[in-house]
Amino acid sequence: MENTTIEWADHTLNPWEGCQSVSRGCDNCYAQARNARFSRGVAPNWGPGAPRRRTAPATWDHARRWNAKHEAFFAIHKRRQRVFCASLADVFDNAVPDAWRIDLFQLIAKTPNLDWLLLTKRIGNVRAYMQRDGLAFDLIAGGNVWLGATVVDQIEADRDVPKLLATPARVRFVSMEPLLGPVTLPFDRIAQWNMLAAGHNQTNASASIDWVIVGGESGPNARPMHPDWASSLQAQCAAAGVPFLFKQWGEWIPAQHASAEQHARAKASGSMSCFGRLRDGADAVILSGDDAYMLKVGKKHAGRLLGGVTHNSFPEDGERGTDARARDGKHVF
Repeated sequence: MENTTIEWADHTLNPWEGCQSVSRGCDNCYAQARNARFSRGVAPNWGPGAPRRRTAPATWDHARRWNAKHEAFFAIHKRRQRVFCASLADVFDNAVPDAWRIDLFQLIAKTPNLDWLLLTKRIGNVRAYMQRDGLAFDLIAGGNVWLGATVVDQIEADRDVPKLLATPARVRFVSMEPLLGPVTLPFDRIAQWNMLAAGHNQTNASASIDWVIVGGESGPNARPMHPDWASSLQAQCAAAGVPFLFKQWGEWIPAQHASAEQHARAKASGSMSCFGRLRDGADAVILSGDDAYMLKVGKKHAGRLLGGVTHNSFPEDGERGTDARARDGKHVF
């Protein structure tokens, strides 16, 4: 796509399409639904054994055109263009031929004016692939790639954040969308972990989490996100000096943020949900402890304010030669 409405990217580019569910975060996958919508209700490129579909050369050519427009874009925005790669797939999917990935990293190398955001649910595959592909190693470890891992709850965080930290990367980020449970990130353990790695001459001796994205689920079957889960992560990032972006509430919004019209609409449709026990009855709007009363108002109406603030921070672009972890006084773990 020439442009995207995704809040943290300027463009999306899909070198191929198709994937397989590997997490409960995949339960309502929009990409799978889209794949099915264009194929009479069955997603032909989804699931074990399903073929992945490589996109046309014209799609790949978009990146070259964006790269050529760097100077004009930078003159206006004072930063590089961000490309979310594989919004309809996973770059590190085992079902994708290495030859396709080699072609992709060659394209990334030929578009040095773009920052490529590679977000994967298979972070454990990345380091092994980098060992097979020297160009990919160079681009992820020190080039124009930002490497991200998707996490939806504490179980996935405990499993996958260490894998992200163990992968040589110039910029590492964690995307928690949909956020389906409370998560404590290991900011307090990263420094100790790095010291241990340095003592064993490991390549991740300066590992850090450089950016955190949080968002609720969207779509017809979206699950609500407890407001405390998002607020806690924002506070954790603030304490650690890590850029934080709150992407969206999704379909559901805390009742105390909703208008009278939204309350009425949600009540009439029966689109209400709660976490814990409601202290003040069915129309309660005051949250107490772990209780939360949520209204389904739709993504557009729910917006992306958290605590009345738009959280829209990014890691340093790198255009001015500044380390990606040094923005706004961010502590380098």
